[in-house]
Amino acid sequence: MRVSRADRSRLSEWWFTVDHVLIVAIIVLMFCGLVLSLAASPSVALKKGLPTFFFFERHVVFTSVGFCVLITLSFLTPSWVRRISVVLFAGALAALVWVLFDSQVINGARRWLFVGGLSLQPSEFAKPGFIMIVAWLFAEARRRPDMPALPIAIVLGASVCLLLVFQPDVGQTALLAVLWGVMYLLAGLPLMGATIMVGLGIAGVVVAYFTFPHVQDRIDRFLHASHEANSQVSRATESFAQGGFFGLGPGEGTIKTHFPDAHTDFIFSVVAEEYGAIACLGLSALFAFIVLKALISAAREPRPANRIAIQGLAIMFGLQAFINMGVNVGLLPATGMTLPFISTGGSSILAISVVLGMLLALTRRRADPANYETAAFPQADEGWAREPLSASTGRSDAQRQ
Repeated sequence: MRVSRADRSRLSEWWFTVDHVLIVAIIVLMFCGLVLSLAASPSVALKKGLPTFFFFERHVVFTSVGFCVLITLSFLTPSWVRRISVVLFAGALAALVWVLFDSQVINGARRWLFVGGLSLQPSEFAKPGFIMIVAWLFAEARRRPDMPALPIAIVLGASVCLLLVFQPDVGQTALLAVLWGVMYLLAGLPLMGATIMVGLGIAGVVVAYFTFPHVQDRIDRFLHASHEANSQVSRATESFAQGGFFGLGPGEGTIKTHFPDAHTDFIFSVVAEEYGAIACLGLSALFAFIVLKALISAAREPRPANRIAIQGLAIMFGLQAFINMGVNVGLLPATGMTLPFISTGGSSILAISVVLGMLLALTRRRADPANYETAAFPQADEGWAREPLSASTGRSDAQRQ
């Protein structure tokens, strides 16, 4: 099927405005996730008494659904992305409360809801909605000082972090707190507020260390690492030495048989052993490319709310990948953070699909972006979405008149 610029259908408009390079990079990352899941998950499935390709088949299903979600969201206008983010965040917030009162305790934490035989982690779906709403609030705080946008953003951030601490999920709490602070700085809000937030963040880490035994244990193991005290991280770093530059070959690794989470938290170590350091560097470069491409698009976005949202979504995606890889190479204490699209996990794959779908929607090329006004959150769609683009000039019929 050939799409022509003379065609003014929704599909044609999407095709000529979406970032082709970015969407190809995302598809490549999804494909890498399928290949690496096939390498890492069978040993875990057999150890759990499940069919050999149980986790791989689930990965294929969730990746397929995630791709459909990603493409569907990329068709939306920025205003519709914000509307959906409100619904998504409200639902995730309600689910976070529900988790605290009606959920199974797994590994000492209440983080999952079990619906129809599927387990969902609400905190994963709270992140994209949280970023979109906070980005709009920060933009409004700059544009309309009379509006209590900043206090609302503080209350939202504190509420989500509090719910995550009660689970407890200190890793996700730290990630959202850092994202909130970075977006605050990118919005150009007063530095005094950022200083206060940094102080509160340091105080939060200290409190978590003395309040939660598992946090204290992980930090102590990280600071005083040894083979006996921190076997998973030690084996993870050992996999890089065994794999060398080019790896032992697909299916030849043995480290994964010692990991209970070889298909999730420590899949990067499986990549290192079987495919080598070159493959790890290539995978890291792919993550970095997606983040940098999105940030470059954000620099060209004239509307503050959209720009901050693009930056927040891209940084969240990159930061989650960095944390996972940092744990695997021994740079960070274990957090339980997944590697986007690479780790097996339905909630993670679907949530990252939502993040990147929103990112694609916000980075689409717009007609005459300099004429944009800074619209309020609930206002109607921008004019470019209502007027078809001319095939020859890229301007709408009304603008050419």
